[in-house]
Formats: sequence, structure tokens, C-alpha cells
Amino acid sequence: MSSSAPRAAVGRYGERVAAEHLRGAGLVVLDRNWRCRWGELDLVARDGDCLVGVEVKTRRSTACGSPLEAITPAKVARLRRLLGAWLAEHPVRPAALRLDAVAVLRPPSGPALVEHVRGIG
Repeated sequence: MSSSAPRAAVGRYGERVAAEHLRGAGLVVLDRNWRCRWGELDLVARDGDCLVGVEVKTRRSTACGSPLEAITPAKVARLRRLLGAWLAEHPVRPAALRLDAVAVLRPPSGPALVEHVRGIG
């Protein structure tokens, strides 16, 4: 097993938790782990007539800071391009676009802690 396997499992867990959280908040998840040559969108969702690209950051602890601190301005710019590329490939015509972030903290025991930040850039 590679050293990235546990990290990948944590990431998949976080994306599952984030998708459930978004559904619970009334969003409709349209796509997961969509990839193109410029990168990957973790989740694409619809919030009413708004199309939302969602970056999910999952951590086991805050020892290295909040999961949200990993989202840099360069990452936001790339997410914007990725959401445009997703839109170009799908027959969806939203009234608005938005980028959100979902931070998932997976403690050693108990439920995950989820923070959803709307409109990151």
C-alpha cells in the first residue's frame, strides 16, 4: 500500500461527508470528482438557480492549521477555470456561479465536524 493511500481514504471520506452535508442544506449534488486536463472539481452542486463548484478539504486534526487555510488565491483561480470548463461540457445554464469550500475535520472518535463556507471567490 502506498503512503498516499491513507490520505486518499481520508479525502474520499471527507467528500462523502461534504456531499451529505450539502444535500442536507438543500443543494443538489450534480457531479463528484470531475476531472479535466486543468485539474479536478471535488463536487459540483446546484443551489436553486446557482451552480456551485465545491472544494473539499479534509484533515484529521488542526495541527497544521484549519483545512480551509489550504485554499490559496491561486487555488480559487484554478477552481474558477474548472467550473467554467465543467459548464462548457454540460447542458446546464445557471443564473449564477459560486465557489464554496467545505472543511471536514475527522476526529479520532465521534462525528465529523463540517464547516461550509459559501462564496470563497
